[in-house]
This record gives sequence, C-alpha cells and structure tokens, in this order.
Amino acid sequence: MEIAQLHQHFLEYPVVCTDTRKITNNCIFFALKGDNFNGNSYASEALNKGASLAVIDEKEYALSDRYILVEDVLRSLQQLATFHRNYSKAKIISLTGSNGKTTTKELINAVLSKKYNTIATKGNLNNHIGVPLTLLSIQPDTELAVVEMGANHLKEIEFLCSLAQPDFGYITNFGKAHLEGFGSEQGIIKGKSELYDYLIYNGKPIFINADDPVQVDKLGDYIKKYGFSTENHEYYQIEFLDANPFVRLKAEDIEIESQLIGSYNFTNCAAAVLMGKYFNIPLADIKSAIENYVPDNNRSQIIEKNGHRIILDAYNANPTSMKAALENFNQMNGKNKVAFLGDMFELGETAAEEHQSIANLVSNLNIQHTFLTGENFARSNGSIEKFESFDLLSAFLKENPLQEESLVLIKGSRGMALERILDLI
Repeated sequence: MEIAQLHQHFLEYPVVCTDTRKITNNCIFFALKGDNFNGNSYASEALNKGASLAVIDEKEYALSDRYILVEDVLRSLQQLATFHRNYSKAKIISLTGSNGKTTTKELINAVLSKKYNTIATKGNLNNHIGVPLTLLSIQPDTELAVVEMGANHLKEIEFLCSLAQPDFGYITNFGKAHLEGFGSEQGIIKGKSELYDYLIYNGKPIFINADDPVQVDKLGDYIKKYGFSTENHEYYQIEFLDANPFVRLKAEDIEIESQLIGSYNFTNCAAAVLMGKYFNIPLADIKSAIENYVPDNNRSQIIEKNGHRIILDAYNANPTSMKAALENFNQMNGKNKVAFLGDMFELGETAAEEHQSIANLVSNLNIQHTFLTGENFARSNGSIEKFESFDLLSAFLKENPLQEESLVLIKGSRGMALERILDLI
C-alpha cells in the first residue's frame, strides 16, 4: 500500500499502537518485529482487542481486509510519520545531547505551551521508533512539536533528522555517554552534531549554549544561531544565581526559581528561557512555566522519607552526569551525606577507567558514606564500600539501616534500577 493511502487510514483512525497490551479502540496496530518477537503473530489479537487495522509484512497473517500488507512494517511506520509531519502545519524543534535531553524537552514544552498548541516526545521515546510515534501524535491544531532525539552511534541522529525534518534544533551538551557506540569523545561530538549538519544544510535556526566552546566552535559564523550566555554579551544574557538546592537564574530583571536541583540544570532552564524569548513569550509566562515544572520519573527528584532528604537521580548515568551530580551534592548543605552510586552502562573499553575515575573523585569529596554497586564499581580500587549486585547492597542495608537523618544521593544507569533503594531507607 502507498504511504499516502495509509495516511488516509491514519486520518480516519489517528492513533498508532505497537503493543497489544496497550491497544485502544480504533487504533492502527503496527506489527513491529524484535529480537525475540514477531509482531505479525499478534495482529489478530490486536484486532480482537479493538484495533481498527493491523499493518503487517508477512502475507500469511493477512486474514481479511482489516490487515494492511506492506513490505516492511518499521519502514512504513517511519515513512507514515514523515508524511504526516509534512502534512501538518506544525514546526518541529529537535533536540539531542549527552545529558539533560528529557528535562530540557519538558521545560521547553512547558514554556512554549504558554502561547502555542504544542506536543512533545513522551518520556524518552527518542529512537527510530519513538521519533515516528512522536511525529504521529501531531494534531491538526499543533503549532510546535518538541522532538527529542537519542543516539548511541554515528549516523543515528542523521537518520532521525531525515524522518523529523526539524525546523529548529538544540544540543544540550557533548558528554561521555554511549562511548561504546561512538568510540570516543570526538565520536560523540561528531554524532550529536549531525543535528547541526542537517540544520545548517537546510538553513534552519539553531539554539546554542554560547558558553560551551564546543558548540560555538562547531557553528562558527553560521548566521542563524541564537544563543544564551552568562558572559558573552553578543548573546542573550542569563545569569546563574545559585543552586542550593534548587537552581535560580535571572533573565533581564526577572528572577526564576526552579524546582530542579543541581547547577547542571541551569543550562536546561536557560535553553527554555531562550526559546521562549525567541517565540515571543512574555518573560513572566516563561518564569511561571519553569517555576511550576516538577521533575518526576526518577530525574532529580527530592523526596523526604523517614527524616532523610533524598535526591533521586536514578533514571540514567554516564561519567559526565555522574561527576556533575557528585560535585553538586558535595556543595549542598548536610551533616551526614550518603551517596548510593550504580554502574554506568555502554562505556565499552573505557568502563574500568571511567568507574575508577568516579571512585577516585568520591574519595576526595565531603561525603561521609558512599556505597558503590555493580560489577564495574565492584572492581574499582579504593576503600569505599562496594557491592557486586543490588541484592548484596540490599542485604547490607537491611542489616545496617541508615541511622541519623541524612542527605542522600541515588545515582546510576537505568539498568541498575537504584530507585529500589527507597524501599530500604
């Protein structure tokens, strides 16, 4: 079936589903394949649960005219998303980066929605499936769509740009994330900068952190760049006030107090301010949007429990974000500081070196107790308490619970699921 025809079906049934556990009435089910499953075999179940149509790519599963046979389901989903993106009148703002993508996306969406009808990537659905699903969530009245793009290897952002065809773009930073896939820090810069390459080639505006020398260097004299800076008066001035514990900043004569901890969240807030100004949103509305944004989903959350103040930042971790979180934690006021740190994933050959670097850093900080968990941390040198698995940490905490009121940091990669520590405190 031609994509234009498929899009006509989509306009009639404008909800897409790829999981039979989440079927809604009159959605279109796309029978994607994975390493351990064949979506085609679930097509009939999807229809029985209420899907209007099922898009499949294996002829033997086509049992009626409610099955749409295509050559490749994933590719059809991606092509449909791009077709719909061009069919709509929405402008696309794409962002990527090593750290802070999801928080920045949420802040930008909060600010822009003060004036415009917006949609944004849900959660972190930012890959070759998530980006198409985001594009297909664009409604007839959507004016701006904030699309997060993730990548763990070269050419991935380039491909996602070919799908989303962004009108604007922003890169949060270039940090040590997914070193296994990118190969090196230079590989990370090259991979993330594929967003710049697309926007420059197409003459589109780019937002930048003008205090980041890498971003400034990559864009050179590109005329359609709009930046924020704490120092360079060629760009929009945003002042960092403090982060004890919440980030406070100042734009023009307006002070903004966020509900985000850590100085590393300053640039995330500043990017949202910059885009709000670009899109002519009053600074008072920008302030309101940022101040009312509350992080969730294990991202920089502050939780009070049993007399302890807990910083839960267990959604993900890499060497750059781990270092920033620890340095911020070191500066916070607290008599008894306790850090629970979990392994950082996807570091490839640098894993041992990067975990040892973090262990060395912790040893030099004003943190009273640190617990390192995971196979990589367990192999690090030093006198810090180490546990090869979460089960071993759990057993230890059950026998040795935190006694006095503490300021606690919980930080680790998603696969470590360190939020489980909350049940042990």
